Amino acid sequence: MQGIVDLAEQNGGMVTSAQVAAAGIPRARISDMVKAGELERVQRGVYCLATAWEDEFLAAQLRFPKGIFSDDTALYLHGYTDRTPFQLAMTFPRSYRATKAREADIRVRTCADDVLDLGLTVVKTAYGNDVEAYDLERTLCDAVRGRRLVDIQVVNPAMRRYVRSSGRNIQKLLGYARKLGVEKKIRSYLEVLL
Repeated sequence: MQGIVDLAEQNGGMVTSAQVAAAGIPRARISDMVKAGELERVQRGVYCLATAWEDEFLAAQLRFPKGIFSDDTALYLHGYTDRTPFQLAMTFPRSYRATKAREADIRVRTCADDVLDLGLTVVKTAYGNDVEAYDLERTLCDAVRGRRLVDIQVVNPAMRRYVRSSGRNIQKLLGYARKLGVEKKIRSYLEVLL
């Protein structure tokens, strides 16, 4: 059981049944620890130490490692909106069968393989755990590209804040916009805001 605790502590207090099996520990130990109150089931195949805070972002990333946080979820992780997402949004490769993610109430977006890793970065959750998300420039392009996925009342303030920030990189934003086919939309935002 100490092996499971060690795995969880290395992973922000969370562990998956796949990680336990890969470490050569029988999965039955997970059930024993749940019954003893040492572990809590967060979602299918993902467990949290009873002494740790549950991080829903880390739990989703552990359960769906091919997913990348995007859209309003990525804006939230970057601190560009204070609206906690009602539903986590993740982008997956087009070839990925995202049925389980949809069943877990993840808002699924798929993406072509040639731009899947465009803007991929690691961000910290509120609990200090590392998760994969798109950088701010890619997130803004995706938000403009998929307006039906992200509320305009979230996109507009995020764009205004980005344009005013000292860390903005307009060339990077336009480069991403070109690759994602939203250059005209991004330029119209920039013309108004700059």
